[in-house]
Amino acid sequence: MSGVVTTYHQRVAQEKRALIVAAATALFLELGYDRTSLAQIAERSGVSRATLFKQFPSKAALFDAIVTESWSAAEEEDPPPAGHLVEGLRTIGRRYAELLRRPRMTDLFRIVIAELPRFPELAHAQFRHGKMPYFDSVRDYLLAEREAGTVRVDDVDLTATQFLGMIANYVFWPALLVPDWEVSAERVTEVVDEAVRTLAARYATTGPQTTDD
Repeated sequence: MSGVVTTYHQRVAQEKRALIVAAATALFLELGYDRTSLAQIAERSGVSRATLFKQFPSKAALFDAIVTESWSAAEEEDPPPAGHLVEGLRTIGRRYAELLRRPRMTDLFRIVIAELPRFPELAHAQFRHGKMPYFDSVRDYLLAEREAGTVRVDDVDLTATQFLGMIANYVFWPALLVPDWEVSAERVTEVVDEAVRTLAARYATTGPQTTDD
């Protein structure tokens, strides 16, 4: 019985946490990070101040949680196994495109950009807790492929940046400036597949896609 009770309380806590994160994101966008208080977030989310303060003692801690949770869904998935470069890159690319197209991700970047002059620590949090861990997972995958002998890559950091950039530059960054920017699922698939072909053509060690320096 105690296990059932514990599970129930954990579920309630997770639900309240999700409400808090959603309310904070909305208020940061509406009012700005500086003008939003924890009391306002508690009221918007429908939880008590004590509940909010217990989970998030400061706005900085709450923003860190928003960043971590926005990027964490992709990290929960197992990386593709090394040895099948095209299939692995396609899996990573599609996951990345899906992650970037979520409304919360666009909202997160807008908050960071809007508050950058006064709160550069928000950008550092975004980079440290979100972008960098995800980048490292892609970098580790390329290192595994290099170890497996499927790619010839000297600068793995640059290669990972190139691959992610080819996808983000089409499916994500325009959405920050153009409110009605939309990319169809079919077009996303084309963008990812083209990024995969480009990377494989440059770095693969075997197969018809390999090119000599």
